[in-house]
Amino acid sequence: MTAIGNRICILGVGAIGSSVGADLTEAGHDVTLVDAWPAQIEAIRDEGIRVQMTDRELHVRPKALHLCDLAGSSRVFDIILMACKSNDHRWLAELATAHLAPDGCLVALQNGMNDDSIAGIVGRDRVVGCVIELSAETFSPGRVKRNTAPDRTWFALGELDGSLTPRIEALAGLLGHSARVDVTRNITGAKWSKLIANSMTMGPFGLLGLYNREAAMLPGMFEISCRLGRESLDVGEALGYRIEPVFGLSEAEFQGTPEEKIVIAMKTLLGHIGGGRTAPIHDHLKGRASEVRYINGVVCTEGRRLGIPTPANDAVVEIDRRINDGTRAMDPSNFALLQQALSAS
Repeated sequence: MTAIGNRICILGVGAIGSSVGADLTEAGHDVTLVDAWPAQIEAIRDEGIRVQMTDRELHVRPKALHLCDLAGSSRVFDIILMACKSNDHRWLAELATAHLAPDGCLVALQNGMNDDSIAGIVGRDRVVGCVIELSAETFSPGRVKRNTAPDRTWFALGELDGSLTPRIEALAGLLGHSARVDVTRNITGAKWSKLIANSMTMGPFGLLGLYNREAAMLPGMFEISCRLGRESLDVGEALGYRIEPVFGLSEAEFQGTPEEKIVIAMKTLLGHIGGGRTAPIHDHLKGRASEVRYINGVVCTEGRRLGIPTPANDAVVEIDRRINDGTRAMDPSNFALLQQALSAS
């Protein structure tokens, strides 16, 4: 590779990290997987990773380290692909600083608007922004069900300052083994555009425990999702973000009024993830707090700061909070609770 070195660490080996790590290993790159889930690392060491896709199974045997093994070592990497949940981004970024080469770069393969937070820890010149659309899930160590194969997966990459650099082109070539990769000068706007789509699906669907297609078909869900998206769009525009096409859409395919763009983004996202369950559901099933506060919650926080009402996102965040603290179960009955809250607002 040019412009960047070839020692690659996947920091966080859930469904996303495992999928990308398997693709890069298959392509012959020097990849080390690191995770805090002991059974996952032991399974990878013993049997490798098996990624089941609709048309094939990918089986590879990458190097794997327990998180404590990395923390206690002097290993250094040229590229760290951080594929953790947003909830864990700050402490893992602190760990990454000790293992990232001085001229290396960190790319966060995660949802949310965390690049500035990560840059404050790692250094702004060592962070590259990324938007991902890869649907996958894992519940058994060493095994992943990937719903979007590489030819249906989409990433966008961009320097935080909007410049085009050799390392961006090199990273795009690297991640091209996992997805179609677009390079953008507006990575922050692209990330907020993805957050809009996530706020319409991850947030409300994650309260119910249903598969995406089931949740999307509930009477009134489409209207609620569009209301969530409109609030998220309004806040993003007030923040000065320039919304742009995501999921591989062209400018011509992303034309129309704000409401029409919201509908296009949601329908396109559902086309990518329709067969699976959204990430907050995986978190709740595993007894973990979801990352909804880094999606819908960011809309609420910034809306309050700017004086923009966000009642739909507020309602999603509140129900998700109750699920996280154990006072309410993730269940389809939460849809009626969400409708009730929105009717009252």
